Amino acid sequence: MKTITNKLKLALAVIGLLAIGTANAQTTTGDITQQANATLNSSNTAVKLVDNKGTIKYLQAVNGLTSFTNTTPAGGVITTWQLGGVLTDNTYITADAAKEFALDGLQLVTDASTASTNSVDREAHGGAGTGFTVLIRDEASGAVQKMQLSDLLKVDGIRVDYTQGANAAADVDITVTGLPTLTALTTAAKLFVYRNGVKLRFGTDFAVTADTVTITYSATDLPMYAGDVVEIQYIK
Repeated sequence: MKTITNKLKLALAVIGLLAIGTANAQTTTGDITQQANATLNSSNTAVKLVDNKGTIKYLQAVNGLTSFTNTTPAGGVITTWQLGGVLTDNTYITADAAKEFALDGLQLVTDASTASTNSVDREAHGGAGTGFTVLIRDEASGAVQKMQLSDLLKVDGIRVDYTQGANAAADVDITVTGLPTLTALTTAAKLFVYRNGVKLRFGTDFAVTADTVTITYSATDLPMYAGDVVEIQYIK
């Protein structure tokens, strides 16, 4: 009975260590359905134990962990808990400034031509998809998701050609649908405005509001004549 008690204490200690790293992942209220009793050559089954007071207890693995009971006893029946399995609950591992979450020993991809072009939503490894994808994080939910490299590197943009209809006597507003409000130190670097092929200066020769580029008219420095062509390029 002493041996059984020591094994029970050890098993509970291991499960406690696992719970430390995934405190937000496990069910902490209500009951979890008891799995079938472990038999030889069984997986994901409950190990039935008796403590030193005669109380019957069960140990089982759920939520991303698996258990396996040996095919044949080797001095006693051994059930092993191991990492890997199906998540049954949303699982969050919290890192902070003192404790980092990291994976060592990852292989470096050196050939970009092996990037996946046929990845499938929620596909298991070894499925129809080939090549590699990029793991990303949904900031709203924290969920880890995947993205094809071509989508990650894809560049979207807006391009507008505007021709001045008559000689201007005031600022000229040009509609650029989809253009966001820009700031001089950040997103303004993505906007390029040209008058007859000559690049204009942000904040001096033109101003920007949402969906609009305004050419700052100046009879001396920046006149706008009929037939002038303004090309606007914005890289998202």
